[in-house]
Parts: sequence; structure tokens; C-alpha cells
Amino acid sequence: MHTATSVPVKTEPPPPRLFEAAHDFDPMDWASVRGQFKLDPALAHLSNFYLCSYPKPVRDAIDFYRDALDRDPHSFLNDNMFARPEQALWRRVAETIARYTGGSFDEIALTGNTTLGLGLVYNGIALRPGQEILTTTHEFYPHYEAVRLAAERYGATLRQVSLYEDSARASVGEMVDRLVSAVGPQTRVLAVTWVHSNFGVVLPITAVSAALAAVNRDRAPEDQVLLVVDGVHGFGVLDEDVARMGCDFFAAGTHKWMLGPHGSGIVWGKAASWARIRPTIPSLMAREPANAWRESRTPAGPVQAAWVSPGGFLAYEHIWAIAEAFRFHERIGRARIAERILALNGALKDGLAQMSHVRLLSPRARELSAGFVCFDVEGIAPKEVALRLRQAGVIANATPYARSCARFSAGIVNSEADIERALAVVRAMR
Repeated sequence: MHTATSVPVKTEPPPPRLFEAAHDFDPMDWASVRGQFKLDPALAHLSNFYLCSYPKPVRDAIDFYRDALDRDPHSFLNDNMFARPEQALWRRVAETIARYTGGSFDEIALTGNTTLGLGLVYNGIALRPGQEILTTTHEFYPHYEAVRLAAERYGATLRQVSLYEDSARASVGEMVDRLVSAVGPQTRVLAVTWVHSNFGVVLPITAVSAALAAVNRDRAPEDQVLLVVDGVHGFGVLDEDVARMGCDFFAAGTHKWMLGPHGSGIVWGKAASWARIRPTIPSLMAREPANAWRESRTPAGPVQAAWVSPGGFLAYEHIWAIAEAFRFHERIGRARIAERILALNGALKDGLAQMSHVRLLSPRARELSAGFVCFDVEGIAPKEVALRLRQAGVIANATPYARSCARFSAGIVNSEADIERALAVVRAMR
């Protein structure tokens, strides 16, 4: 008589299913790089700071993960998010990002955009009534408002300082001196932007952090000034390791210059700085808080970056596809991308500077330049300048600040022909 033997059922989940991009472009050829995007070829796209068009690897990764979730949402999400915490896809994403930022994956919180990241940081820093947040007069609305709301919540004060009188003639020494000399005994947070989107000025964060370190040497740990940076318009543009800039926190969306999925962003922070943060939103990317809940206790140990990553179910196909944007940059090379962006925007500045009816507002100095070219056209309102450009097939815009101006922003999707086309339209406005 034959006796059937029982077959053990495997309970171990399958290994993570990772997207692998097809390397079907030449990263050394800018025309081949441009071919990775679906941008309308009839237009000169010179507003690259705004919201990115996806390169093909990012589009393909989103489709891959969306299809997998559509086929079996429970199993794919559970297997790749919760079953193996050490191999979770969010951790693989953070590891890829860490190669770009420098430092390690556990210094990175994944967020939805720059604004959300800044809100998590400023609301998480426990300020005492009477302490101060010092910022500048050059901040864009979301950063300023994040600071204002945090100050109001904690009963702290908010103070602003101007870093230059003439943006085109700003200097490293003047900006650092004005900023650090404004730090007072009650200053607890220094809130700045790496690349100012109103005039395109680059703030030298490394120099600011070095000067601030001298101030902090004479302060108790609980009174030291934390340096928080809105870095979105330098991230993916300039060739610098975030982890070596010296700031405490650095927030950036990854759906602008990094060319990542819409609704994605990061906050990088030092381990010691994360320990000073109070999480605002429960996270699904950290085990300790959830384990503490199951065991009816308070989470043990210092706060870590993953504890601050907002939880709830997210658009995971976008979160996981962030890695492909960073790999795309890796293939091309961060230094080559920076050089290309600076060269194209430098050509725009050189051309505009030769026009007698144009006032260039962005600095031409290399160390203070990034991906913005801001300017006025004599006798024509900025919005009208942008409209005329658009009618001629050149996408630009007018800045939404109280003091508005026209603005170009060239990126790696652009060519020298785009630059000449844009300059010709402005030249004709004379």
C-alpha cells in the first residue's frame, strides 16, 4: 500500500523583484540622452526647474511596479515592503540615493516633495518659547511658510535677513558674513535655500556651515544652531555631496532636477540631528515604532531617518522607481551633468548680457551659478515676456515673487539650438 508523504509548504517569501532598466542609450551623447524623454520636440523646454518629464528608465520602472501591484497587490506589497525588512524595496531605494548624497542609507527619509520634507523637519524640532528661527528674505513661499508655521506652533520668533542688495553682484563673503553675523543668542534654527529661485543665486552652504560651526562651539548641545537647507534647485544640478556640506538637514523633491517620479522627495540628515527630531506622521518604514506599539511601550533609542518617513500606503510604484532616476544620473555622471547645465545657462547669460534692453539679474560668477537665468526686458512685464516666448515655442516663465522677473532654466534635455532660439526671441523684443 502506497502512503502519501506530506510536502512541507514554504512560508519564506520570494526574493525582491527589482526592476532592471534596459541600457539603450549612450550617456556620453547629449542627443541620445535627450531621446530618453517624451518632451515635445517642437518646443524649446527652458523651464526644467518646474516638474520633470520622465526619462525612459523611470517611466519603465513605474510601469513595472504598477503592473506587479495590479496583478497581486497583497503579495507584491507584503513581500517587498514588510516580509523582509532588511531587503525592503524602500531600503534599496535609500541605498541608491545614498551613493549620490554620500553618507549612508539610514540618513535618508523618503517624502513626497520638498515642502513635505521641510514641514516634517521644522515641526519636529522642539523649539522653546523665545527661541528663534533665522531665515532670509530670499525664501520661496513653501519654505518661508513652513518656518512661519513652526515658529507659531512653538511660540518661537521668526527673523529674516537679506544676503545681498544686487543679486547679479552677490559674493560668497558678503552672503556668509551677513547670514552668520545675524545669528543671535536665541537663534536655534538657521533656515536657508541652496539655490534661490527668485534670482538664481547659489548660497555657499559649505562655507555657511563652517562659519556656523565656530558659533556652535561655544554653545550647549540643546542651544546649538541647526542648519536646515531647502536644496531642491541644487540637487541634481551641482556636483556636491550633500553629506559633506555640513548642514543638519537637507530637503529636496526628486521630481525636478533629479528627474524622478512625481510626488517623490527626500530629507537627508545627520544621525545626531535626526535624534533631535520628533516624528510627525507614523512611519511604515521603521520597525521599532511598530514593535513598541505591539508591546505597549514607548519606542526605544534615538529617532532615525526612517521613523520620519511618512507612513500610510503610498504610490509605491513611484517611491520604488526613485532609484532609477538616481541610476540615470549615475550613468551620465554627476560632474558631466553639472558642467552641461552650467554651460547651457552660462550661454543664456552671456547672450542676454549683450542685449541693451535686458537687465540680467542672475550672477555670472561660476561659483554662484546653477540652473536659473533671471532677467528683465525693458518696458515689458515678466508675464508678457513669458507669453511671447511661449508663442514662439520657447517654454519659460515669470517668477511668482513680489518682485517678479522673467526666468529661463536650461537642463540636460536642452541643446545649443534651444539656447539660440530663446535668445533670438528675446532679442526681437527690443
